[in-house]
Amino acid sequence: MSQTATRPARRVKDPASIDPRIRERRQSVARSRGRRRVLFMSPLILLALLLTTFVLAGHSSLLAARSLTVTGPHEHTSQAAILAAAGLAGHPPMLDVNPGSVTKKLEALPWVSKATVELHWPDGVSISVSERTAVGAVARPGGGWVEVDHTGRLLADVASVPAGLAQVVGVGTVGAPGEWLSTASLPLLDIAATLPPAFRSDVTAISTASGGTVQLELTGGTHVVLGMPSDLRAKYEDVASLLAGDPPKAGSVVNVSAPESPTVTAP
Repeated sequence: MSQTATRPARRVKDPASIDPRIRERRQSVARSRGRRRVLFMSPLILLALLLTTFVLAGHSSLLAARSLTVTGPHEHTSQAAILAAAGLAGHPPMLDVNPGSVTKKLEALPWVSKATVELHWPDGVSISVSERTAVGAVARPGGGWVEVDHTGRLLADVASVPAGLAQVVGVGTVGAPGEWLSTASLPLLDIAATLPPAFRSDVTAISTASGGTVQLELTGGTHVVLGMPSDLRAKYEDVASLLAGDPPKAGSVVNVSAPESPTVTAP
């Protein structure tokens, strides 16, 4: 018959029997731990409160975008249109103003080439814009014209070709302002953008012929064959020299497709 050893039950000391100095030491340690917990948590709680306060204030009228400035040349785009496109006309909370998003919205405006947006806390937003330059006008099939820049960006509808701009012919589909012409139009637009002051105002139309050659129509009925859109500087000099001398008769054809060897065919 086996015998099982039994462990004597652990005796629990009566708290009253603990030495007062030990009890006081234990209580002191417990209080010290509590103070350390409070000291550790207090900054975190304070930070959380500050962040909460900032977020709530930032999304309220207390930190709204009230001081708005627009700089840079924008004669074709009003300040009101710029602020409306940027979403700032209603003075939104500063935390809701995303400079990158606002920049994209502004550069989607037909005339705006580049925009820069900066936040100035607590309530300021500054916008700097630069606009595109019209180099020609393209006709709409149903009537009217659209100004266009050298990149093919359609800028604005107009009733007639503005003074100083040439009609650019054969550019394909013409969309709404803010859209783009096809890349096939770029050689013609490059010519429209680079015409020299010597005869820019005389050019009424720029078009292409078979094989991609370029031709100009001038006031007075002179027809200029530039040929392929290359060596433009030399070709421009040829045209300027011919017009500065004894101007060709109306209906004449000036051919400068071979630079420095121009020919003039009378009507």
